[in-house]
Amino acid sequence: MNIKVLSLLAVLLGFGALSALALFEHGYLGIFQFHFPASAGWQVLADLVIVCALAMIWMINDARRTGRTVWPFLLLTLTAGAFGPLLYLLVGELTQRQAKTAYA
Repeated sequence: MNIKVLSLLAVLLGFGALSALALFEHGYLGIFQFHFPASAGWQVLADLVIVCALAMIWMINDARRTGRTVWPFLLLTLTAGAFGPLLYLLVGELTQRQAKTAYA
């Protein structure tokens, strides 16, 4: 495996573990409710929405350019944030790697 795939896997596993802990301790809605009482929390949520929207625009453009299916990753981004773009990148890397191996 190359460094890109290993890096993406490491980020996914680490973020997945942190997300699982937050879900276990606070529940899905609890993750968001924590941010509601203060303007600092609203800023964090607004930042997340902006970054996820930009990532979804990039994924749509990249999928059109490369002929990939993007809808599952967009839905995942809407429901689980960074997991959508991270998995889109990982699947893209693995697909490219497989294509290179198949033609070698």
